[in-house]
Amino acid sequence: MTTIFTKIIQGKVPASFVYRDDKVSAFMDIQPINPGHVLVIPNREVASLADLDEDTGAHLFRIGHRIAKALRNSGVKCEGVNMFLADGQAAKQDVFHVHLHVFPRFRGDSFRWQSSQNYSKLPKRAELDGAAEAIKFALDSIE
Repeated sequence: MTTIFTKIIQGKVPASFVYRDDKVSAFMDIQPINPGHVLVIPNREVASLADLDEDTGAHLFRIGHRIAKALRNSGVKCEGVNMFLADGQAAKQDVFHVHLHVFPRFRGDSFRWQSSQNYSKLPKRAELDGAAEAIKFALDSIE
């Protein structure tokens, strides 16, 4: 099924573009956290990070980084920047086409992150070491 983002790339749905090249596009979010909220997406419809090739992923974040810099110089109210990418339903991804949110922050804005109940409970070093080893092993098996 084609996502709304693919329709935007195809020109079937209007968007206010900030950036476009052969790999990624960036446009204004129609439900912004704050004015100036930009989405950066791969032009090819890819549902998850696991399906996104590394070169396009790196380029996506490079463009996100450039947009974050531009936000600070744009005249949009911006004292800081958040970059956020949800990958998968459990992470609250709502459009299954990879997308990086880049949005300005300022003192007194109404946006709040919500931590889990266990956030203040620090894990034991053995738990951290075990997770690190599992991730290192999995990383070695990725091409």
